[in-house]
Amino acid sequence: MGETPVLFHDLSFVPEGEEVVVGRLDTGAYAVLPEDGAALLRRMTEGHSPTEAADWYEAEFGEAVDVADFLDAMRELGFVREGEQVVAARPVRFGWLGRAVFSPLAWLLYAGVTVAWLVVGAEHADVVPDPGQFFFTGSTLVVQLVITFGQLPLIFLHEGYHTLAGRRLGLPSRLGMSNRYMYVVFETSMNGLFSVPAAKRYLPFLSGMAIDVVVLAALGLLAHTTRATGGALSWFGAVCVALGFTVVMRLVWQFQFYLRTDLYYVFATALRCHDLHDASVGLLRNRVWRLLGRPDRLVDEDRWTEQDRRAGRWYGPFVVLGVAVMLALTVFGSLPIVVTYVEIVARNLTGGRYDLYFWDAVVSLAINVGQLVLVAHLARRKRRAPVPAPLPEGARA
Repeated sequence: MGETPVLFHDLSFVPEGEEVVVGRLDTGAYAVLPEDGAALLRRMTEGHSPTEAADWYEAEFGEAVDVADFLDAMRELGFVREGEQVVAARPVRFGWLGRAVFSPLAWLLYAGVTVAWLVVGAEHADVVPDPGQFFFTGSTLVVQLVITFGQLPLIFLHEGYHTLAGRRLGLPSRLGMSNRYMYVVFETSMNGLFSVPAAKRYLPFLSGMAIDVVVLAALGLLAHTTRATGGALSWFGAVCVALGFTVVMRLVWQFQFYLRTDLYYVFATALRCHDLHDASVGLLRNRVWRLLGRPDRLVDEDRWTEQDRRAGRWYGPFVVLGVAVMLALTVFGSLPIVVTYVEIVARNLTGGRYDLYFWDAVVSLAINVGQLVLVAHLARRKRRAPVPAPLPEGARA
């Protein structure tokens, strides 16, 4: 132990039931501690030396604590400042924008747009997206390009609202762009979200879906207000409805609870769980291995909190529900589009005419086949990539 106070980074302490979530806002690192452990840590962050904190703990809780071992664990989490290490807090930019887009006036606007679309959709079914409206033109290549690039700003908006919801709370959330194989992916990092009370986490989790609903409604209203003279949807309106169908698919995708979707995190927060997915899967596998008489394959269940284990025991049906949603998306969403695409391409290739539609089908098919081949090739390379050997002791990278 020691008589000198230990320096800590700025930490947040958020009580959740019988546990306390302790985290660093600047890095997003957090730990779930029992109340007495959190009290000991807080005592030392207030300037008390390890010896003083240990004496206080023994007097308060009636048992001794290995404060040296406790401090080692806090160092591994990055909670202890090493030497003169100081992380300067950066001002959170665009916090004002986060407050504006989630203000009462903004919510009234969102509600107005959504209600207006519901009213219009009740009378005009063609502004409610379905798979039959996906191919807004006979050119499969044009549909492919418009849907691919038209989705990017909508996905960016979804992730951007996650970011703004975090910045509204003063969190240094970030919106980044990366690629998975050959696809552009927008990702939101909400560091420090566990440093705020659970009730304040729901909006950051649900904000992306909320703006998706508003975007879906706005696209439907645009399609309705830009109708052609005869009352049919204009080419622009048909594009809006087709893009709206991709929004519907993303919204339904969030109900695949076996993935870590936005709704999964809402679920986990409501149940006060910190690793519900892994706990439920691990407990299910343990149950199977016990039935098969393979205790050697069991994983240690103590790696999860008691609340995670308690909720994980009955979370299985929701995993099954997520699989059912995935199958429904495939059967009622993706499959009809694939069937229609194959019919159009086959018709254009076998029509006996070497016109624009023939070459349109050739190029479109070549792009799709090329994508599948390239993705399979990259996945194969990734699986075969050699694992770097560990460096000898004392060597530096």
